[in-house]
Amino acid sequence: QVQLVESGGGLVQPGGSLRLSCTASGSIFSINAMGWYRQAPGNQRELVAAIPSGGSTAYADSVKGRFTISRDNAKNTVYLQMNSLKPEDTAVYYCNVDVKRTSWGGFSRYWGQGTQVTVSS
Repeated sequence: QVQLVESGGGLVQPGGSLRLSCTASGSIFSINAMGWYRQAPGNQRELVAAIPSGGSTAYADSVKGRFTISRDNAKNTVYLQMNSLKPEDTAVYYCNVDVKRTSWGGFSRYWGQGTQVTVSS
């Protein structure tokens, strides 16, 4: 099995910063793409940022220039640095990781439990 543990959410004032972390553990042969989604009340879950094992990162238009996604492959960890936060960034943030558990198997997507980010004065 594969477990994802998220941390770093909380309450922050508009204009502030937070850094989210998500670490994958368990039966892991290799990891491909890693990413962050968010879901606000009454809204669908939406992609925030993604980072493949190689190649360029991708961001939602609403967070470009403010959020930065990065990964530490040695630690099986993906980060989301969020700067200049706005009230509309308030949501539950979920990480996802595409994991290959064996050398002969395919990739499966796993999700974190979610961490609440609230931007409010």
